[in-house]
Amino acid sequence: MAWVRNVVPLLSLSHKKLRSFLPAFDTCCFGLVSECDLAHIPAGRSRFPYSPARMNLTNHTGNLRGLAAMLIAVAAFSFMDALLKLFAAHYPPMQVTVLRAAASLPFVLLPLIWQGRLAELRIHRYGLHLLRGVLGVVMLVTFIYALGTASLASVYAIYMTAPLLIAAMAAVWLGEKVDRGRWLAILIGLVGVWIILQPRPGGLPLLAGVAATVSALSYALAVITARVLTRSETSSSMVFTFLILVTLIAGVLALPQWIEIRPQDWWLIAATGGLGAVGQYYITEAFRYAPAAVVAPVEYTALLWGIGIDWVFWQVFPQSGMLMGAAIIIGAGLYVALREHRDAHATGANA
Repeated sequence: MAWVRNVVPLLSLSHKKLRSFLPAFDTCCFGLVSECDLAHIPAGRSRFPYSPARMNLTNHTGNLRGLAAMLIAVAAFSFMDALLKLFAAHYPPMQVTVLRAAASLPFVLLPLIWQGRLAELRIHRYGLHLLRGVLGVVMLVTFIYALGTASLASVYAIYMTAPLLIAAMAAVWLGEKVDRGRWLAILIGLVGVWIILQPRPGGLPLLAGVAATVSALSYALAVITARVLTRSETSSSMVFTFLILVTLIAGVLALPQWIEIRPQDWWLIAATGGLGAVGQYYITEAFRYAPAAVVAPVEYTALLWGIGIDWVFWQVFPQSGMLMGAAIIIGAGLYVALREHRDAHATGANA
């Protein structure tokens, strides 16, 4: 039961220290939308069983453990998204959204019940939670629609712009400093999206590309909302309220076109929640053993998993345009992440 108690990473850091880790958490789960906003935004009022690893690039054993844990997490999330793509072929996107959120609820509640921490579910900012829930519905519905009509890798490629969008939104709405180099990287990353969206034979369908872009924008907005919520809410309340709202809102909207669940799909629905829990546990372990600068870039291996899953299960191969655009987006994202990690490290050293 140890892994169940550590599904949701909860931090107990001062506000100044907390801000130094936010960029790393924002870079997590580019295309792995199912867990993106749910638990990668730490809350200062919650408890966390492990402290994030300090910046120590010479700790080879810890770094290797962190890298291995992050690779497992990315793999788990990728296969979970493959299940969502499988569901999207038989059920409407809104219904799949309900199933995705509902499948995660037991894995959020079990650790809280096990540790007697249900009091952490109390919320204070109802309106902001509701806004985040609405954004979550839009995020998941558009993501699942894109998965249903396009390859996993191509959707992931567009979703990798999320950290760039978060950096831009944080500068505009949260007043965070973004220098000229990072603004240039953000613009270059958007050029990569433009390349991926270009019509070409066998390329990404236009509606799927638009849906993936809307999903990435919704995710970025949800992360910004979560950053504000961390000032007054616990991680447990944010995750649980998010899942409840997504389940209820999407459930009401899905009712008119609800399709009866096929008996053979119930275990796959349970596996969806289980894979999400495994991914969350190993992300927690990754940041326990290694600094964010080491493990966060591993998230980009999601594209490799997407390509492999597309090839094995759907016999789909990536187009050259998609690979070119993805390379541009990844390069821009790595540059922004590196600059943010350096700034966070410098801030921590001066604190």
